[in-house]
Amino acid sequence: MSRFPDGRLGHDAPGVTPLRSDELLALPVCLHGIQLGRPVDLLLDHTDLKVLGFDVLCGDDVHRFLPLPTAVVRGDEITIRSPLVLLEEDELAFYQARAFGLTSLRGTPVDRAGRHAGLLKDVAFLVDGALTELVVEGEGAEIRLPFDEGVRINAGNRSVA
Repeated sequence: MSRFPDGRLGHDAPGVTPLRSDELLALPVCLHGIQLGRPVDLLLDHTDLKVLGFDVLCGDDVHRFLPLPTAVVRGDEITIRSPLVLLEEDELAFYQARAFGLTSLRGTPVDRAGRHAGLLKDVAFLVDGALTELVVEGEGAEIRLPFDEGVRINAGNRSVA
């Protein structure tokens, strides 16, 4: 998933910058300019918190999984090249069983170097799904924390990297 500057294509295009999930969750998923659905959640791997893809609510009121590598942000939409990349509900369930939904993590305490940094608000990530930063609410302000080994999200009864 990447946002491409005009005239540049490909996941390795110069100028590709990290994207925030809140920006992406506001965009429609389109095929050839036709809206197929809207992302309603971002799925992050349980183990390394790498972004796997999106839970998309499609026009037929069915939730489907959109793998991150199959999507491209262009202008004001998430573009896919084939409807076949939207995986059916059973595939979505497979990924949900192995992932955190970002919506379930929002508001979760975040620690940096063993100290409370704030409550998780959003994430930013690269094309390969690697998180680059966490956005937390702390001390009445939004704080952007670089995502590294010193950052922990205290999700329920476990702490995740």
